[in-house]
Amino acid sequence: MTTGHVSTNDNTDIFFKDWGSGQPVVFSHGWPLTADAWDDTMMMVADNGFRGIAHDRRGGGRSSQPWEGNDLDHYADDLAEVIEQNDLNDVVLVGHSTGGGEIARYVGRHGTDRVSKMLLVGAIPPLMLKTDKNPDGLPIEVFDQLREGVKDDRSQFYHDLAPMFFGANRKGSDVSQGILDDFWEQSMTVGIKGAYDCIEAFSETDQTADLKAIDVPTLFIHGDDDQIVPFADASKKAVKLVKDAELKVYPGAPHGLFATEQDKFQKDVLDFLRS
Repeated sequence: MTTGHVSTNDNTDIFFKDWGSGQPVVFSHGWPLTADAWDDTMMMVADNGFRGIAHDRRGGGRSSQPWEGNDLDHYADDLAEVIEQNDLNDVVLVGHSTGGGEIARYVGRHGTDRVSKMLLVGAIPPLMLKTDKNPDGLPIEVFDQLREGVKDDRSQFYHDLAPMFFGANRKGSDVSQGILDDFWEQSMTVGIKGAYDCIEAFSETDQTADLKAIDVPTLFIHGDDDQIVPFADASKKAVKLVKDAELKVYPGAPHGLFATEQDKFQKDVLDFLRS
């Protein structure tokens, strides 16, 4: 087990963890979390003959907290630095939520020369915001409320957001307090500026062109009770824009299905890696 940092062109340090050996599987996490969100899946990957690599997005965790550059273009370029400075090839890219947008934008900006497959989980593409061209999206007021929550009392905001993220507010939920506490703890390591700016990045970035640029086998996984990134506005549309893509819908699953549906999710990940 190793950790390290890469330095980007704008002198931002990006932390990453690097576990196991074999074909590299590079994980991009969701907002407002860190690479630690992937620990369970990373351990499974490394235990099964793959090399798991996950980084903290700029703005939080153990990476730098720059004032500028908290947008999908910089996120994608930071990911490129992790891949290129570690000389990774035949990479499987895995992205959850904003991380799904990050890996799609990576392909839009850097192509797939180093990429063999992609897995997008509860991912934000093609566009979350309601616009004239995207009438099914969420109104801007939804994202303004997120910004207010981060700005005014982010600690309480993350406490309140966690149950929606994992579906703990649904009848019959058995989500543990530990999972909710871990969400809060990771989120509080993200700087307020990075967390605030990322809301615009994940909500207002049209990724239609990024999806159309993907030319490797791609799997979308999404819960149909996702209260954060609604399935009908995201993966249901995105899968139609990728040439060689498959969609798996988890009935009743929330946004944080990597934790709540851990056994099923990890089996699907491993099957996809081995296919």
